[in-house]
Parts: sequence; structure tokens; C-alpha cells
Amino acid sequence: MERLKRMNAGLIPLALALLSAGPAAGAGPEPAAARPNVIFILADDLGYGDLSCYGQKKFATPNIDRLASEGMKFTRHYCGSTVCAPSRSTVMTGLHTGHTPIRGNKQAVNGQAPLPQGTETLARCLKQAGYVTGCFGKWGLGFPGSEGDPLNVGFDRFFGYICQSEAHSYYPARLWRDREEVKLDGKTYSPPLIMEEAFGFIRAHAGKTPFFAWLTVTIPHAAMSVPPELHAPFRKQYPEFEGTKARYDKTREDESPASAFPAMVGVLDRQVGALLALLRELGVDGSTLVLFASDNGPHSEGGHRPAFWNSSGGLRGYKRDLYEGGIRTPLLARWPGKIKAGSQSDHISAFWDLMPTLCELAGAKPVQGSDGISFVPTLLGQSQQRQHEGLYWEFHEQGGKRAYLRGNLKAVQRGVDEAPGGPVEVYELASDPAETNDLAEQKSAFVAEARKAFTTQHVRNEVFPWKWEKGKR
Repeated sequence: MERLKRMNAGLIPLALALLSAGPAAGAGPEPAAARPNVIFILADDLGYGDLSCYGQKKFATPNIDRLASEGMKFTRHYCGSTVCAPSRSTVMTGLHTGHTPIRGNKQAVNGQAPLPQGTETLARCLKQAGYVTGCFGKWGLGFPGSEGDPLNVGFDRFFGYICQSEAHSYYPARLWRDREEVKLDGKTYSPPLIMEEAFGFIRAHAGKTPFFAWLTVTIPHAAMSVPPELHAPFRKQYPEFEGTKARYDKTREDESPASAFPAMVGVLDRQVGALLALLRELGVDGSTLVLFASDNGPHSEGGHRPAFWNSSGGLRGYKRDLYEGGIRTPLLARWPGKIKAGSQSDHISAFWDLMPTLCELAGAKPVQGSDGISFVPTLLGQSQQRQHEGLYWEFHEQGGKRAYLRGNLKAVQRGVDEAPGGPVEVYELASDPAETNDLAEQKSAFVAEARKAFTTQHVRNEVFPWKWEKGKR
């Protein structure tokens, strides 16, 4: 607690020191390891168009862009769901939302509905393969001490927000270190604290044992909060937002929230720069795979203006939509010496592919029954890459939604709770990535294929049933 008090006193210097670090001097490249360390940075509600390497024009993300220029950029990667908890569940289980146990943001005491006892998780598989595992940021898959507590599903270390509702605030009253509640003063900006813990974990294990660090950062989710010193340049640059206020976090009202957005993304971008400098300093740059993605599409809450920033990158929809803007996410992968620098892939992949991919790289025992397909061949520039027959999503809010994707054909159904046999929209993404022209009448065979997938890819879940499944056995 005394260490946290010292950090609180030096918040802005700490943030600037941590987030503006440049490349370490004197550290030479080292050979890539057969089994890489894995760092997976998962942004929160960052849209497909929110990075300059994906077309953002109003602000720059130079450090995150390095992951693309020094690695691989994916253009057809999809998150697990269109909100937080189920998207994370697909990463952890390798199962899409018709199979994964957590299919929505369901609140419980001190957290969310937990992953069930005995769930086979990515963290557990990597731990069994000899990796040290840590999660730093936002959890949302079980409350402290539950079967879904991160320490009960394969993580050796955790620091951050167990409850994603508490993660609505960047100035929290508490965080959690493993199972210890860490009380804060409600005035301390949390991203530097969480990233410092993650860097400590990496320092402790680099060069000693392979590690998996899942950095589930909260930026740029919902509350548009950032320290005034970091916000000020963007308030000046975008004076049209002055005088506006918004409240998402119940404890705080943010001024000029729309202009806070590039400042928030800038915090994350500098953290990525500091991370890359750290890997070089520790001599593990060439033996570490860094992945970067977002858990779902951009939100439109807390005063955020996603249309102004073109956060969906020209795609249709936002968070809570199953249109492309809600579920297509950036994916960047950097592994010097293994992944070709400046490469790009249109391979169609999804969050449930991460489990077989990372298990293959780690030499872990393959998990039976995964919905995922390893994309290691794509990462390593090999030609023999298996393809998905189709991808499936279901979402249990706003009346219920389902989607099915095969190649460039996409089916979306809304109002599932009331009318499971209702209309299905069809879009051809190659010619219509913004999903403006419904081709359902011309694509009747694909509509039938999608309806079949809606049935065969869904396994009933008692915690997250469709409305018409309730009370049935």
C-alpha cells in the first residue's frame, strides 16, 4: 500500500515516464525462440478505424503501427462477440458464442457470471505447457474466489479490475492483486498502475521461462477520462467540443469527452512503445510474439463521437451490433525473425482461433472440441492454411441477434428472441463492406445455409438462453 501511495503522489511523472520511453540503447537482436513468450494486448472498445495503420486520419498511433510495419496486419479478423465478457470468453475457451459458456455481460456480486468449474482455458493450457501466466487489466469472467476467478482458470498472477462494471472508472476505489483487494483513493489514474504491474511480471520472467501476459487494457472504454495534462492539447485542437460534459462512470463527470478520445488512445499507444522498448532492453524481443486486438467495435457512450473519428473505419455499426463495425477488429502480430515485417493477410480468423494458435506455438496439448483453427501457417508465411467453413455469432441483448459468415457472404438476423424464424439479411462484403445492400432475395440458398448454422452452431445455455428457450428442457 505504501508503494501505491508513492505512485499516487507521482502519477503524471510516472505516466509520462512509462508511456514515452524510446528504444533501449545497446541491446542487440537475439535469435527467435522455438516457443515464444506471448503478449496479447486487448484494447477495450477500440474500433477497426481507430488506428492510423487501419486508416485513422485525425490522430496517429505510431507505436501500435510499429506492430504492423514490423509484423503482420490482418484485415479480416473478428472478435468473439460485440460486448466485453463473451468476447473474452471466446479467447479463453476457444469456443464461439454458440458454445462458449459466457454469452453476455451478466452481473454477479463483485463481478460477472463466472466461467464454470473445470472450464478448459487458454491460460490453463499454456500453464500446463510450462508457461508462467499473468492477466493485467480487466477480467469480467468471474468474481473473486469464484470458479471463474483468474487464479482458478490458469493464471498465476492477476492485477486490475475483477469486475468490469468497476472498470467503467479510470479512477477506481480499488483494484485487485491476485485475491488481495488493493484500496485506492479514487483520484489515481489506473492505466499506468496496471501497466507497471505487467512490466514487473515481464521483467521477472524474461529469459528465464516462457510467459503469457494478457494485457486486457481498459482504454478506450466508455468513460472518456484522461489526466488533464494529457487531454489539454486535444481540447485546444478540437475546440468544437468545449462546453460539453458527459457521465458514464457514476463517480465522475468528464468535460469535453469527445476530444479526450485521441488522448486516451495516445496513452495506450505510448504504453505499447514502452513495452517494445522493454522487450529489447531485456533481450527477449526476438523471442516474443506480441498480438494486438480489440474486444469489440467502438462504443458510442460517455460522450464519445465514433462517427466524428470514423471509428468503425467505414464499416456499418458499433458495439452491440453484429454488422462488421461491431465485430471486425484490428489484429496485429509481431514476432521479429518469424513473422515477415510489413506483411498483410486477409485470412478470415476469429478470437476462438487464438487458443489453437497459441497452444500450437507453445507446444501445448491440443484442446479437444475447439471451434478454432490455428493460423500459425499464416503468421509464419506458409501456404497450407486451413480455412473456416463459416463463422457464427449470437448476442443476447437488444432482442437477440445472430450472424453467420462464409467467405464474403454475411447473414445477420435481428429480433431472434421474439421471432427465431424471422427475416435474415444477406450482404456481399467484397463489393459492399459497409453492408448497405441486402441481397437476401437473391441469395436464398445462403439464407437457408445461415438458418441451418443458426440451429447447428447453437447449444442451449441455461444462463444465457434465447427467450423462447426459457422454461423448456
